[in-house]
Amino acid sequence: MKMMTVLEVLQATTAYFKKHNVENPRLNAEHLLAHLLGRKRIELYLEFERGLTESELSAMRELVKRRGEGEPLQHLLGTVEFCGHVFLCDKRAMVPRPETEELVELLKSEIRNVPAYAKATASGQTKILDVGTGSGAIALSFAAEFPEAQIVALDISNDALALAQENAARLSLAARVRFLKSNLLENVEGTFDLVVANLPYVSTQARDTLSREVLHDPGVAVFAGARGDELVRDLIAQAPMRLRPGGMLALEIGIGQSEALLSALAEKNYRDIYSKNDYSGVTRFLFARYG
Repeated sequence: MKMMTVLEVLQATTAYFKKHNVENPRLNAEHLLAHLLGRKRIELYLEFERGLTESELSAMRELVKRRGEGEPLQHLLGTVEFCGHVFLCDKRAMVPRPETEELVELLKSEIRNVPAYAKATASGQTKILDVGTGSGAIALSFAAEFPEAQIVALDISNDALALAQENAARLSLAARVRFLKSNLLENVEGTFDLVVANLPYVSTQARDTLSREVLHDPGVAVFAGARGDELVRDLIAQAPMRLRPGGMLALEIGIGQSEALLSALAEKNYRDIYSKNDYSGVTRFLFARYG
């Protein structure tokens, strides 16, 4: 029997993924095969004629089947890139999204460019709180960028906290972030310059509209309640107790939630309230100061 080459496997996999409605079928095929062969994706292009052994083919078939059934690519690879760092990624926490990277980049430039922030950060006085840390992506990205800042990361899920701590160790940032189990701000003490949160913001009634991939994320990381914005509202109410005077609350929110949540911020006497769109043009981020 003739061996299948790298190119033939990529072509067959791409066709299979198209049939099973996998987004970016060719890219998914390349990522999986590169992962299996221990190569960088770009290196596959130099090995198109290489034949795959039966055991390699068998392992690839298993990965392809699982991806075709909607298991996220990041779960199959075991990692995801976020803000230039590679994070472990599995079913214990939500797969970090590109929108959340945008939020982190917006806040990094805020911290660098606002003189008071920049000065406090350099002197080790800036305190950042990441609420609902999941895999730790937000907190650890800040820890890598601002070695002097004091960072606390919270989650209600033991599984997520375990994954976040593995990521901290892997990135040699374990001493830089304090992880804490907490339902929103329940177990938090002290005040912070920045409270940032990418909380669950999907309505439980929207389950049928979600992609197969999102349904592989833990429900506790996706669904908030019947409306979808319940947890964000709770945090808006709790955050003033934990913000230093003039401190900022930064939120990632769901599609169509901005108007009601901007009103909620105004009702709770926040100031300098504004929103920003993500790259898709969706109003995705809210910012407000308190005190």
